[in-house]
Amino acid sequence: MDTFIEILAVRQTPDEPTRRWFRSDDLDLIVWCDASGAPTGFQLSYDRSHSEHALTWTPQLGFVHNAVDDGEDGGIRYKETPILVADGHFDANRLSDRFAAASACLPPVIAAFVGTKLSEHPNYVPNA
Repeated sequence: MDTFIEILAVRQTPDEPTRRWFRSDDLDLIVWCDASGAPTGFQLSYDRSHSEHALTWTPQLGFVHNAVDDGEDGGIRYKETPILVADGHFDANRLSDRFAAASACLPPVIAAFVGTKLSEHPNYVPNA
């Protein structure tokens, strides 16, 4: 089963919220937390093995969906740093289901925060 594990050696940036990083076979979850440890935003990357995308939610911007340009250009130069590029519609229900299946080992407050936000995305259609 594809479940998240926490990566403990996460680089922290001064004057920015604390970051926690969780990884599964095909998902990456970065969660930004306030001083008390409560989640305040996240970035959930998916389809890492092919056509990677990322959904980011912050209180300032709401939802932003991007494709990940992995920096491969097929030439003889070194691989460049991956960057986020604009991308269109995505299947919010598919990502929500994949997250739910992988989230059993996440801290409950983080699983609930991300799961709730995913269900609030405008593309999400509640099950009848």
